[in-house]
Amino acid sequence: MTPPPGSAHETPSQRIARWTAGYRPHAGVPDEFMDDQGRVKGAWPRVLDRLGAMDESEIGARFASAERHIRDAGVSYRIYGDQRDHAWPLGSMPLVIEEDEWRSLSEGIVERAGLMEWVLSDIYGAGSLVAQGLLPAAAVAGSPEFLRPLHGVAPPGGRWLKLYAADIGRGPDGRWRVLADRTQSPSGPGYALENRLVLTRAFPDLYTDLHVERLASFFQAFREGLAVGAQRSDPRICLLTSGPMSSTYVEQAALARYLGLLLVEGDDLVTQDGVLHVRTVSGLKRADVLWRRIDSDYMDPLELNPASRLGVPGLVEALRGGHLVVGNMPGSGILESGALSPYLGGIARHVLGHGLSLPGPRSWWCGDPDALAHVRDHLDGLTLRPVATPGKGMARDAILGPHALEAERERLVSALRDRPFDFVAEEAAPLSTTPGWERGPGGLRLVPRPFVMRVFAAATPEGWRVMPGGFCRISERPDVAPIEMRAGIKSADVWVLSNRPVESVSLIQQGAPRVRRIAGHLPSRAADNLFWFGRYVERAEIVIRLVIAHLGSVGDAVVADLAGDAKAPTALRIRALLDEWGAISAPDLPTVAIAREALCGRKTHGSALAHGLSARDNAASLRERLSSEAWRVLTDLRDALDHDDGEARSEAELLGLAERALSHIAALSGLAGENMNRTAGWHFVDLGRRIERAINTSALAVRFAGDEAGAEDLAVMLSLCDSHITYGARYMHGVALDPVRDMVLLDAFNPRSVAFQIEAIVRHLDELPALRADGLPEPHRRLALQLRAEFSTGEAVDFESATLARLEASFESLADAIAGRYFPNGPHALRPEKLMGLA
Repeated sequence: MTPPPGSAHETPSQRIARWTAGYRPHAGVPDEFMDDQGRVKGAWPRVLDRLGAMDESEIGARFASAERHIRDAGVSYRIYGDQRDHAWPLGSMPLVIEEDEWRSLSEGIVERAGLMEWVLSDIYGAGSLVAQGLLPAAAVAGSPEFLRPLHGVAPPGGRWLKLYAADIGRGPDGRWRVLADRTQSPSGPGYALENRLVLTRAFPDLYTDLHVERLASFFQAFREGLAVGAQRSDPRICLLTSGPMSSTYVEQAALARYLGLLLVEGDDLVTQDGVLHVRTVSGLKRADVLWRRIDSDYMDPLELNPASRLGVPGLVEALRGGHLVVGNMPGSGILESGALSPYLGGIARHVLGHGLSLPGPRSWWCGDPDALAHVRDHLDGLTLRPVATPGKGMARDAILGPHALEAERERLVSALRDRPFDFVAEEAAPLSTTPGWERGPGGLRLVPRPFVMRVFAAATPEGWRVMPGGFCRISERPDVAPIEMRAGIKSADVWVLSNRPVESVSLIQQGAPRVRRIAGHLPSRAADNLFWFGRYVERAEIVIRLVIAHLGSVGDAVVADLAGDAKAPTALRIRALLDEWGAISAPDLPTVAIAREALCGRKTHGSALAHGLSARDNAASLRERLSSEAWRVLTDLRDALDHDDGEARSEAELLGLAERALSHIAALSGLAGENMNRTAGWHFVDLGRRIERAINTSALAVRFAGDEAGAEDLAVMLSLCDSHITYGARYMHGVALDPVRDMVLLDAFNPRSVAFQIEAIVRHLDELPALRADGLPEPHRRLALQLRAEFSTGEAVDFESATLARLEASFESLADAIAGRYFPNGPHALRPEKLMGLA
């Protein structure tokens, strides 16, 4: 009796036969899995044997585990023009290549990378290619990526390219060919690393048994190559990002974390006397190397694009002086221009003495009259595309294939007549395919899917080194080319299978570095985000506690006036405060609506959800400093609170939701308290929470521990400060004004009191760097000391309503003073570099 498809009773051979039974390569299209005779190719039998040993439920469970890890770790990307984060779409089958074939492919990549380096040095140097007619002058000077201010600038260390990438696939003859060169700021190595991390967790035995080549040594060599040319022996290496709105920001943060780089934005940097520095909370610190992940012309608004808000004024001057290493050098994006591709073969024969072993498709630049005539005569069999990088040419959205609609054809033919130099034509050929899973009525099966593989080469002290793997994009539809990550496109790990066991190397191993206990200097922007991360988490917590109190749950009891009478004085005060803080749209809503809006409101800027999302936005700017556990808790907090405003919920359900959200916030506090090193970053996170708690507790005391406070008010005050149990253990009788004030304001042993917060604030400020050399306290520290003196010497009776209101304002002033001292608050802010010497 034949076992049902997908069951555990299938034998491995039956399972493999079912998976491959209907697999047929497309006619005339090279396929990685099967030849045109129906025989499985290369190393795929080894992979199928190992997968076939697992039933489909186990395979599904392992990939479900991988998807959970992607969600928990926040691995995501953004589609251009879309501000939403999309979970990283990891495909369920790798691209498999044998070691011998990979070795040959790597040699071609190294050859091509070396040629690209030579061409760049000639374009920005001697100009012999143009002088000898090997490259049209118009193709160079007419490119928006040719940056004239970089002409004649010699890159420190002699390298224009630190990282080269090529998008490759198989041509009609089955040989690998380069579909596009990536020299601007190649993306993808971080996602290749994430793919490997995720699948290694899900299938650790497969990597070992199949002898999959490891990636760690490539990244170690790449980091060493970045430092080549730096003037200092222990250089500070920064990764320049455009910020959290970048489509690949998560990748950039992951790379910064793995490689031990300082993730910076343009506002974090400043040039002084021709040297680049990072703005840190300790003052300016020299930056020696910059790995850029923004386009070249945005690097320097003084000499390149004056509209740029992403770069650093004076950066090109720092390059001229030889004080800065940049990878890749500004201007290197010119090699991505389609206008150059038709001439690379001739340049290779001139420079190397032979043609490229990894050529591209035949192409014609329409700025050449002879090429234009050929293109017009053979337009039906060619693909027409813009020569410029998308977004930078007049024809940036123009792509014409052999099957284009007539209206599109007419539009592009007209554009080709008016501006032919904007276009390059290529011979049309479908992308090669690789297997992917598809679920049908009989269970899983393998089907051919189009793919593009990006391969990376790093310039290292020993020469070019190719990553033994890559970043692969696979389309779920045969008629959609996977030229970029978007809907319907998945990524895949690339497995280079060795014939012998490979050395197991940690992905984060960095050799044997010099021992150090300080992680490095904290950029001012990062300190700002850490500070506000702490404040937003605390704001979310106090809104949740107000909702719990409003629902009548105070301590271990229920206050009847709150639970049964929405118009009781204490209930009205809670509603008024929630309204004042922007957590609700109106104070006269029903109790359930008040609780739902304050917890889950997306249209109210002060709801717990809004503060949780703000904390998550700040955390997104700190991805390289945030643990996966912390991100998972933030995601859980968002998911707990993110509900439709109009969704009907009972008071009991809302109370349960609020309590679950509080537990997530407690988990965040625990992670910060137990897992964060006591460096400047931790000080700013905790400083933000302490200051926000002091502000909030002072504001709460004005409303619930003021001169006219009743018993219900005081009970709520204790609940909001999580001090009911301590109060009950200390006082045998009911609540009274002075004891409550003492406990929530002045008790230095109560971790929720204002006095406790100000003591912690002073300790944090003592640990942070001071800029004054005269021994006098800086303004923000002087204000903190004054507040500490008032709380350490005061008595409960002194803190009447007017005093409490003044103290609330004083803590707000302290927060502003700290921001003015440490954070990048605009062109007129007091900058550290104005106060102290450089380091």
